[in-house]
Amino acid sequence: MSKLTPRQPVPELELDTLAGERWRLAERTPENFTMVVAYRGLHCPICKGYLGELERNVAAFVERGVGVIAISSDTRERAEQTRRDWGLETLAIGYGLTIEKAREWGLYVSSGRGLTSTGVEEPALFNEPGIFLIYPDNTLYAATTATMPFARPHFRELLGALDFVIKNDYPARGEA
Repeated sequence: MSKLTPRQPVPELELDTLAGERWRLAERTPENFTMVVAYRGLHCPICKGYLGELERNVAAFVERGVGVIAISSDTRERAEQTRRDWGLETLAIGYGLTIEKAREWGLYVSSGRGLTSTGVEEPALFNEPGIFLIYPDNTLYAATTATMPFARPHFRELLGALDFVIKNDYPARGEA
């Protein structure tokens, strides 16, 4: 597993999206940041609420010059079911994140343990959650990763932090 460093280039990232396009981080041109939100997948009931919160706040991120995508190692079929079952209409969803790429990005990987409380089977291997804020030049501003589905930053709080960061040109930290 890699450790990404603020102010340094992030690894390449390319995924297919449910919108039918090939999403390439290197081609993103946000005013301030691209935010990549890695979620565990369809099997995760906590992710359902988390991405629901993100869905409700996508426009607020866009207003702040932040492009947003949610990604997972799920297949297209599972990602489509996620969108449908979770009521995600606005959020860009990328799928097919390889386990190797997840590790390259510093995401933790778990082994599937069968059916979840939602009755959905966990994949054999899947990525754990993470959030990455990336400057337009594809260097890392901030990252947070987790080994479990809980204890993630709330998007409303992240929006408040971004207001401060953008207003004060607050630099990336953790680079030393």
